[in-house]
Amino acid sequence: MTTTTTGAAAEDSSHDADGPAEAPSEHRLVAQATGQYIARLQPRYLKDNPAAVSELARLRRGAGRRAHQVQDLWGVGGLEELARLLADRPDFHRREDAEEAVFLASTLWALHQQSGRDHGMHQRKQTLGGAVRTLMRLDNGPGADEERDSPLRTRLVRVGTAESVESVAVRLREIVLLLRGAQVPLDYARLACQLYRWQSRPGRAGVQREWGREFHLAAAPRARATAKDTEAQDGGDAIDLSLSMDEEYGGYASGE
Repeated sequence: MTTTTTGAAAEDSSHDADGPAEAPSEHRLVAQATGQYIARLQPRYLKDNPAAVSELARLRRGAGRRAHQVQDLWGVGGLEELARLLADRPDFHRREDAEEAVFLASTLWALHQQSGRDHGMHQRKQTLGGAVRTLMRLDNGPGADEERDSPLRTRLVRVGTAESVESVAVRLREIVLLLRGAQVPLDYARLACQLYRWQSRPGRAGVQREWGREFHLAAAPRARATAKDTEAQDGGDAIDLSLSMDEEYGGYASGE
């Protein structure tokens, strides 16, 4: 496993041939703030920098809490990066949702990274569903993909059915603790983007589908083929196995 220390989302390069670049979408700014914050802190922590070690210890106390709820964490957890990115965006109306998403993702990363100095636990393109699949294989062996009643799968389903920020935070925290024990990384900038979109009712269904696709597309080839055959026999919609991971944060349902 290689350590990835760059997590900032790239600026949106979409632009007209003769015009200025388009402003990044809201969910991209949330991912960018989270990625920039962790990319700055993670390599310092891996080198045992005292200030970084101290900051992660503070961040862990906020894991599963709301932004600004822990006074000791005011100004910590990627919120200053977010504020800078939003400084020239008076049209950004869901600032509180953005703060919650950045703060939750940053504090969960700090919990995930605890005591780990060999690898960064924030790695690009390591999806939540894919991380759970990896954990299933590590815990139960190659055939784990075919276990429909796996407790790990159940934990992911519980994240997908959460109805409040508090409940999704608690359920994600449970998964992160398991990922930490197995040293399975996660893309926290992508997760922050998903958490931002999840907080809006129109965007929630898209995020839930995205988590499901991440899980199914990370299955072993034999398990995917079995699932596809079963869905075809049942008359259901088979998963499109040709789908590749969307490199832009937001995945398959990146629209607001």
